[in-house]
Amino acid sequence: MSTLQERMAQAKAHYESVTGKKFKNTELANFVGVSKVNVGLWLNGPTQELEGSNLLKAATYLKVNSRWLAGEKAPMILENHKLDNNVDLSQKISLEGRPIPVISWVQAGSWTTVESIPADTQFEEWLPPNKDCGKNGYGLVVRGVSMSPRFEPEDRIYVNPDIQTFDLQTDDLVIISCTGETEATFKKLIIEGGEKYLQPLNPNWPEQIIKLTEDCRLVGKVVGLYRKI
Repeated sequence: MSTLQERMAQAKAHYESVTGKKFKNTELANFVGVSKVNVGLWLNGPTQELEGSNLLKAATYLKVNSRWLAGEKAPMILENHKLDNNVDLSQKISLEGRPIPVISWVQAGSWTTVESIPADTQFEEWLPPNKDCGKNGYGLVVRGVSMSPRFEPEDRIYVNPDIQTFDLQTDDLVIISCTGETEATFKKLIIEGGEKYLQPLNPNWPEQIIKLTEDCRLVGKVVGLYRKI
């Protein structure tokens, strides 16, 4: 088993090879936040081990595996230790525009557009802007699990009420209100042979196909999701 001093010597050589710079005790000391004397003890003894934040910072500076520097049986260099770059920082979502008011399911079923909302209506919640909502868009709070797992209870969905019925296609997500019902409902739309049906996304929901009748009307199309984390 190697000593700390032997590992530090290898780490110094690695640092110089990958950076092209000469290793300096003072620079490592400043990076870790210890004295130059401490670094000398790591390099020449008698210190036998590094631990905690000193270990992690020293390994980061020397560009080696902290587990290896601590004396564990591990590779000195983690060749494949890279971030997966799964976001594109150049494609930032703009939040310009009007905030979107959140309304109730009863309101969604009875109001045609936000323009028809009484002027003195007080909204308790607003969502970030979403250009796909159009000028009259609003938000709804998902309830129940009929649209799980894609939409969970307490998710917020953006609704565009200005979408025309003839623009809808199969698999669109819609808000529908039917005569006699006190609230609107959220489902996936299916169009077959001139008929329209609603389907939940939850495969375990008891009613898998609901035929739309003439007394049902399109309230809006769901155009976005907002989830608190």
